[in-house]
Amino acid sequence: MKLKKVVLAAMTAVMLVTVASCGGQQNNAGDSAKSAVTGSITGSGSSALLPLVKDAAEKFKVNNKDVSISLNAGGSGTGLKQLADGSVDMGNSDVPAETKLSKDQAAKLTDHKVCVMTVATIVNKDVADTVKSVTRQQLQDIFTAKITNWKDVGGPDEAIVLVTRPKTSGTRALFKQYAINGAEESTNQSLETDNSGILVQSVAQNPGAIGYVALPYLVNDKTVGTLAVDGVAPTLENTYSGAYSVWGYEHIYTSKEPKAAVKTFIDYILSDAYGSRIEELGYGISGKMKTQEVH
Repeated sequence: MKLKKVVLAAMTAVMLVTVASCGGQQNNAGDSAKSAVTGSITGSGSSALLPLVKDAAEKFKVNNKDVSISLNAGGSGTGLKQLADGSVDMGNSDVPAETKLSKDQAAKLTDHKVCVMTVATIVNKDVADTVKSVTRQQLQDIFTAKITNWKDVGGPDEAIVLVTRPKTSGTRALFKQYAINGAEESTNQSLETDNSGILVQSVAQNPGAIGYVALPYLVNDKTVGTLAVDGVAPTLENTYSGAYSVWGYEHIYTSKEPKAAVKTFIDYILSDAYGSRIEELGYGISGKMKTQEVH
């Protein structure tokens, strides 16, 4: 009789473990099904933000295989206008929507601040060997074509070649406001591009060239040099501390009621699970900013 009780107790314990185990599997399956979404996501706009959004999309699709994601650059203004007219689900921008759209159009959108982007001034290697830093006034004079030879700022006797961005560029808007004191930048149509990758190549391939680009494009690039401004280098540390002022928040704009797939994707970018990737890619984490300056 005693043996039968022991056997019965053992069988009961096994049954309880089995039930608990099955219950756990059901919950996990439920959680997995709940977290996976379907549908499509389209986005365009900032080329500065494109590396982060593409990286996030690749990782997002690991657990959301049935979501199709199509992402393009084209400039902040283009992305915001396409979002406003319903052509895309996300408008990626380096600047607030109201700087590129009408007040009424901007009011219909929701702003998701995803990270901080530092804008670095870059130069061809032949210049970087001798010019390490310029003053803000010198930088303004270079980009407004008042200074046209590198010898005037301590560099080689060589013509300055501007590699510029179109007026739809959010990076250009940030650079204008925070790097060259709001001055109107000269345009070099032969080397104008809002593709950040092409801009880096153009600066690398043209002697005497200068341009500006989001810091993430320089993380693994050794083909160009960077210029400090008033002795302050364009680094994340200097951006966080407020010592370097040429930066802005990166925005993903959506409609007031985005599709489930879009909302889930943005939630993923803002999650702790993805947060560690932000600095690895060269962007800044908004919560680390010590300055109260509004960009």
